[in-house]
Amino acid sequence: MGTTGGKKRLRNLNALVAVLVAVIAVLLGSMLINRGGESSTEAAESSAEQPRNSPLDSPARREPDDPMAMGRTDAPVVLVAYEDFRCPFCAKYATEVAPELKKRYVETGVLRIEWRDFPVFGPQSDRAAKAGRAAARQGAFWRFHDVVYSHAPRRGKPELPPAKLIDYAEQAGISDIERFKADMQDPAVDRAIRRDVAEGTRIGVSATPTFLVNGEPIMGAQPLSTFVSTIEQARQEAR
Repeated sequence: MGTTGGKKRLRNLNALVAVLVAVIAVLLGSMLINRGGESSTEAAESSAEQPRNSPLDSPARREPDDPMAMGRTDAPVVLVAYEDFRCPFCAKYATEVAPELKKRYVETGVLRIEWRDFPVFGPQSDRAAKAGRAAARQGAFWRFHDVVYSHAPRRGKPELPPAKLIDYAEQAGISDIERFKADMQDPAVDRAIRRDVAEGTRIGVSATPTFLVNGEPIMGAQPLSTFVSTIEQARQEAR
């Protein structure tokens, strides 16, 4: 009987230990769950406090007499383009995307496009920017723009010596070439270019082409679909 009683007591003790272990496990699990829930809540609150990415403030000027802009001054969407006449990706945008944007959005009053000079490829880029400004003074900026980019090579950057810029001005229909050459040397033209560069640098432009659609950036020569989706989104938000 002693042996039987000892076995019985041992079974009872084992059962008690098992119960205690189960209770402790439940209590520990509950504590961990509660702590985990608190951590998740704190993380969610911390995440909610983080600022969301948002578009930049649009640098659109909407100047009614701007010869380097196209489209209505009160258009709901403004695309500001930082470009260099020697930039091959700017040429790709200008010849493949811009004409479609003009037809779809500029001519229907939805979009305004504003050019900004951002010469990044040395003295020839600076000279071409001055030529564009000189063409603008005779109301021929966009014609000059189209001629320059239509002659861009398939690869690499074009050479734009003074003689070639004068030839492009003539192709753009600029009749007063002497005035064109004089305007290229006007210090006011250089100051206007520097103003564009300073504006772009201030908002973080570092390469061409860079576009801002109502402040929403588009980097590089993206496909037409990227511009369309961004313009449509900006159009909806402007309503």
